[in-house]
Amino acid sequence: MGAKPKDSVVPLRAKSAAKRDKPARAKASKKAEKAAPAAASAKDHPISPLAPKIPDDLPPLAGVRFASGSAGVKYRDRTDVFVAVLAPETQVAGVFTQSKTASAPVLWCREALKGGEARALVVNSGNSNAFTGAAGVESVRKVAEAAAGIVGAPAGRVFLASTGVIGEPLPHGKIIKVLEETFSRAAATGWLGAARAIMTTDTFPKLASATARIEGAKVTINGIAKGSGMIAPDMATMLSFLFTDAALPADVLQPLLAEAADDSFNAITVDSDTSTSDTLLLFATGRGAKHPAITKANDKRLREFKAALNEVTRSLALQVVRDGEGARKLITVTVTGAEDDAAAKRIALSIANSPLVKTAIAGEDANWGRIVMAVGKAGEAADRDKLAISFGSHRVAHEGRRDPKYSEEKVSAYMKKAEIAITVDVGVGKGEARVWTCDLTEGYIRINADYRS
Repeated sequence: MGAKPKDSVVPLRAKSAAKRDKPARAKASKKAEKAAPAAASAKDHPISPLAPKIPDDLPPLAGVRFASGSAGVKYRDRTDVFVAVLAPETQVAGVFTQSKTASAPVLWCREALKGGEARALVVNSGNSNAFTGAAGVESVRKVAEAAAGIVGAPAGRVFLASTGVIGEPLPHGKIIKVLEETFSRAAATGWLGAARAIMTTDTFPKLASATARIEGAKVTINGIAKGSGMIAPDMATMLSFLFTDAALPADVLQPLLAEAADDSFNAITVDSDTSTSDTLLLFATGRGAKHPAITKANDKRLREFKAALNEVTRSLALQVVRDGEGARKLITVTVTGAEDDAAAKRIALSIANSPLVKTAIAGEDANWGRIVMAVGKAGEAADRDKLAISFGSHRVAHEGRRDPKYSEEKVSAYMKKAEIAITVDVGVGKGEARVWTCDLTEGYIRINADYRS
């Protein structure tokens, strides 16, 4: 990821802002947020044992205001929609699922992205508006037009996302009914409330923040995300929304975001299933400290900004893995010695997606035979007689066989840890890659067996 940017705010440890603009709105927004239960879904799930410290909120960011509301799309007695009001001329970039059954909001955002500007964001939970045909497309249009009328912008500058059950018609009328009142409460605070509003099987809200300097001007990047199951991103992640007060044009933001996604959201997996709704959006309001105009993504003056963006995306991606449905262990898989980096990543994902590997980790069993299997099925070059495998600092296999110094006692003690590192060298080249996953437990089955009930 490179050196940590100067003035970086450690993700998930942001302090509540001491001073708020528009105090009356901020107070109303805070009151609504406190009134909303923190339940992840209609059925409560225990907070993941891997959950990090949850901040009170993220610092305000010039040019964006938030509010959350209760539309009753699926859940009762909790918030299930949030809106973001963006400053005029806010620039936007995005990457989306490569699923051939992409949701209606994804199709809308892909088209809207061509304009390069955004004035509002509307996101709901409880219903993904996927596999809903022409009716789903119409629902998106109606919500976008309603939001556009409130903020005074073309519908094409309203971005939307939905998460929840697939195949059920979206009750867009319920969302439209609460939009005006929700927009009226938009304030500089409310990041935590927005993150809570889009939780489904998530057990905790996901937030991150970092700062950087562009030619001496301090800028901020804030982000929220949701995701717990159906996680094997093929572009970015389930739902994630990033905001910066830097003044960067859309054609600069786009390559920066795509690169950051590849090393974060595209390097995680919970269950090997790619969502129909995966959406990652980055908005740049241009309302922060003034800095020189940037016209190219490879401008050296963006070095700190790129590092901060990578820090935020990686923090959010790892939070998604930490909240994997039923997860009790965070697993880092590092592959070295592959033909190239792409081959290394495919091997790493083969290991990370293997149910046999994941259940072995859940059972605290250092079963390297399952890792050998996963390497072999990846379809990439590997030298069986040079293969080396380690759990943490404990090498269990070397030169294609069990390490003669292997200690069952030491490795068994290591496997009881909450975070497990697996390192594999396949002995054919210099390619390297790292991905993250979690173990597979009976909790995953329970959550998904009754997801629609």
